[in-house]
Amino acid sequence: MSKIIAAAAIRGAHEIVSEARKKWQQAMDKHGSGAEVGFPETAYYLPIIYGLSGLPVRKLADMEKVFAICERLLPEPVYQKVHLPYLGPVLDAGMATLFAEEMAEAITYLEHPDFYSPEEEAPEGKLWLGAASDIILRKRGIEFVDGTAPGFAAIVGAAPEEKIAARIAQELQEKNLYVFMCAGHQGTTFAEQLKAAGMQLGWPVRLVPFGPDISQAVFALGFAVRAAMSFGGIQPGEYRKILIYNKDRIFAFVIALGEVTDRWYANAAGAINFGFPTIADSDIPQILPTGVCTYEHVVSGVPHDQIVARAVEVRGLKVTVSKIPIPVPYGPAFEGERIRKEDLFVEAGGTKTLACEWTSSLPLNQVEDGRIEVIGPDLDSLPEGSQIPLATLVQVAGREMQEDFEPILERHIHDYLNYINGVMHIGQRDIVWLRISKKAREKGLLLKHLGVVLHAKYHEVFANILDKVQVKIYTEEAAVKQLVQQARAVWTKRDERLAGMTDEEVDTFYSCTLCQSFAPTHVCIVTPERTGLCGAFSWLDCRGSNRINPKGPNQPVKKGAVLNQKLGQFEGCNNFVRQASRGAIEKVSIYSLMVDPMTTCGCCECVAVVLPMCNGIMTVHRDYKGETPCGMKFTTLAGTIGGGRQTPGFLGHSKFNITQSKYLAAEGGIRRLVWMPKALKEEIMDRLKKRAAEIGLPDLPEKIADETVGVTEEAILPFLQEKKHPALEMEPIM
Repeated sequence: MSKIIAAAAIRGAHEIVSEARKKWQQAMDKHGSGAEVGFPETAYYLPIIYGLSGLPVRKLADMEKVFAICERLLPEPVYQKVHLPYLGPVLDAGMATLFAEEMAEAITYLEHPDFYSPEEEAPEGKLWLGAASDIILRKRGIEFVDGTAPGFAAIVGAAPEEKIAARIAQELQEKNLYVFMCAGHQGTTFAEQLKAAGMQLGWPVRLVPFGPDISQAVFALGFAVRAAMSFGGIQPGEYRKILIYNKDRIFAFVIALGEVTDRWYANAAGAINFGFPTIADSDIPQILPTGVCTYEHVVSGVPHDQIVARAVEVRGLKVTVSKIPIPVPYGPAFEGERIRKEDLFVEAGGTKTLACEWTSSLPLNQVEDGRIEVIGPDLDSLPEGSQIPLATLVQVAGREMQEDFEPILERHIHDYLNYINGVMHIGQRDIVWLRISKKAREKGLLLKHLGVVLHAKYHEVFANILDKVQVKIYTEEAAVKQLVQQARAVWTKRDERLAGMTDEEVDTFYSCTLCQSFAPTHVCIVTPERTGLCGAFSWLDCRGSNRINPKGPNQPVKKGAVLNQKLGQFEGCNNFVRQASRGAIEKVSIYSLMVDPMTTCGCCECVAVVLPMCNGIMTVHRDYKGETPCGMKFTTLAGTIGGGRQTPGFLGHSKFNITQSKYLAAEGGIRRLVWMPKALKEEIMDRLKKRAAEIGLPDLPEKIADETVGVTEEAILPFLQEKKHPALEMEPIM
């Protein structure tokens, strides 16, 4: 490799480690060795250090051991007249750099806790997001699992001008990649350039400004390490497995814009350890031979209009981009875009007007493929700020199309419309809310383009079942009202079908192995009375998905002989799980969290846990950030049981599953439910009341404690005793 790069990277590493040690010594003097350090709302301490060394850094004093590791890793500077094999020492220097920077960032959190915003988007007046919380990691992790986010680009520095920055960012978004940003060049940063160009920043739009300095690169690499531990089931300290996992599964690369300093070289060396190459716009030495990275390690002098394509090529990333003929950019990266009132051109639904979306199948001779109609005024005849009624009817036909597929296709309307830059879409059926921005309208976007998108995506994704797709968009109030009435009758019929189904009346369940790309030993078994733990798949969904894609992640699982009805153990399910987990899981109980519970990938909506003192069970959902009676927050719980682990006493599940009749049936079902966050209880209250009434306990919801009662078993037990919660009278759970 280049002697110039080796010398620069090693110099940068020495400088970074030295400054971090100085910062640590000052913090020790000021705060004391017992001062707690870490990244907020994470269960992985300082994740790069924890993942690669196995050392949890909880206090300032714990950093001493890590600095000792850094000193051992740091190679001697490269001398002018001595020729050495440089790659190994450079990689060690890169790792020492990451360890030192991660400790320095933890001290920044200690001394300036308000410098970073912990949310998905920074509030007004702030920009930098810092380390992602575990809630964000798990929420966004599913996108890496299902392929909607094939990888991420870590951009350091800044483009020559705002327009170039915006064009690079938009091209990365259109390729569905996340963009992680840090460091600056010539007095500005890439993130500041995007903000000046009027672009929305934050996790929802995949443009994530970590911080203004190169040291914040550790937040990007830390995200990758946490993904390996959280979804891959890799244990802390298994550094080789973590690095290989990242090379094979986390498709990331660095784009360096501007002057590459010694510090940048040191961080690039750290990234190469993970198999992440660097692509630069400046003319620096290159490392072209393969080795640690899949292809080249450092590629330089790439023009700005080619840099994204070259980076994707060097990383070996396969990106599928749908080119849809509409006047605005399109892709999943725009899914989280929000449109504020001041940016609004038109809106529909959202309690402001009547709106709905419906997919219906018809005979082939009743559908004209590609026909898109707008019945009523389109955007070019509406004044700015309009609130309109809106009904979107997608009519499909195909020789392989079945009525069961309609809700699957219909649910994707939300995704496909949300991928349009300048369109914000929330909800489904008759509770949709759609907003279109002024900028999108200025570029020529019309309502008919929504139909163009739906026609294209339905054909692209469901080509094997659809032959024809036509779209009708209504903006006349009378027509919208009529369509809503027709659709509601169909939706009621659909819901009654699933609500009336039981596990006993079917001989086949379905698997979901979608998350195995991140959690190789995880297998989800979906039944009529147990939805998928991520909340996205019901039994009908999985059946429809299998018929659409027979070789996909939703495979039929014959129940076979009943081994234990109470636990929900079936011979066929055990055989399938054993095979699909490659022998890691021998058997699974579909109705129990105490005996052979189902594995969890990390994408679960909720985690249920036994509370022995209360003789009951608590559950907590992903959005709840507080403490729980089991002594662990959701982030810690998900980290404990994620990665395809089978952990008795703990179970990942969906929100909807709580009120299904087979929910933890082996332990007594919701009779055992003694605590859940208030927000979760309110969200499912109608279904919870209905289910409680069905089991003869109509007042059960009032007896379930929440955080307003307490967040320890000792605190909630008196409440349960006062309310005479039925769990206290049941047989011991342990």
